[in-house]
Amino acid sequence: MLNIKNLGVRIATGIVFIAVLMGGILYNQYSFLIVFSLITVLALYEFYGLLCKTQNAELSRILNTLGGLLLFIGGYFFFSSADKFLITLVPYGIYVLSLFISELYLKRTNPIQSLAYAALGQIYLAIPLSLLSYLAFGYDMNHGAYHYAFLLALFVFIWVNDSFAYLTGSLFGKHRMFERISPKKSWEGFFGGAIFAIGASVIFANYFTQLPLWGWIGFALIMIIFGTLGDLIESLFKRTLNVKDSGNILPGHGGILDRFDSVIFSIPALFVYVEIVSFFIYK
Repeated sequence: MLNIKNLGVRIATGIVFIAVLMGGILYNQYSFLIVFSLITVLALYEFYGLLCKTQNAELSRILNTLGGLLLFIGGYFFFSSADKFLITLVPYGIYVLSLFISELYLKRTNPIQSLAYAALGQIYLAIPLSLLSYLAFGYDMNHGAYHYAFLLALFVFIWVNDSFAYLTGSLFGKHRMFERISPKKSWEGFFGGAIFAIGASVIFANYFTQLPLWGWIGFALIMIIFGTLGDLIESLFKRTLNVKDSGNILPGHGGILDRFDSVIFSIPALFVYVEIVSFFIYK
C-alpha cells in the first residue's frame, strides 16, 4: 500500500538534496568546494561507521574522514591551482604516516585489518571524489577555469539513467542482471535507462561545446556502464555487511552512499575517458 506520508518525505528530501547539489555545482568554484567537501565528509563518516558497526572494525572514524577530506581538498587545489597542492599534500602525508605509527601504541587485535579498512575508504571514496575537481577544472577543456558542464552532465545522466532504468525495469523487466546481488535489476531496465541517458547526452551536445556529439555520447556510455557497476558493487557491500541502507541521513532515501554509489564508480572512469578524448581533440 502506498504510504503518502513517506512519499511526501521522500519527495521533499529529494528536492532539497537536488537543490543543494545543483547550487553547489552551478554557482561557482567555491560553492562546489563547500558542498562536495561536506559530501566527502558525510560519505566517509558513514562508510567507516558501517565498518565499525557491522565488522567491529578498530579504526578512528574522525581521523580517517579527515584524511579523506584532505585528499579531496588536495585534488581541488591540484586541478585548480597546482602551486597550492602542497598545502594539503603534506597534511595528508602526515595522516598516512599516523595510521601506521599509531598501530605501535593502540594495541589493536588486528592492526593489518585496521589499516586495510582505513585504506578501503580512501580508495573507494576519497580518491574518486577528489577526481571530481578534474572534471571541473580540466586544463585542456576549460583552460584551468571552473566550468560545471562535466559535473552537471555526470549527475543529470545518472539521474536520467537511474529513473528510466527503474521505470522500464518495473514495466518490462524479465531477465535479471545479477540476481544474487541485486534481484530487482534487469537487462531491460539497463537498456531502457541507457537509451534515455544517451538521449540526454545528445541534448547536452547542443548546449555545451566542451565535447562534440560523439564525445558526449561516449561520456554517457561510460557513465551508464560504470554507474551500473558502482550500484552493483555498493549492493554487494551492503549484502556483505547485512544492511539495507548505508545510513539514514537522507529521510526516505537512506544514506549518502545510497545516493552516490553510481557517481563514485563513474568518476575515475570518466577521468580516464576525458583524458583520452582531450588528447585527440586538443593536442
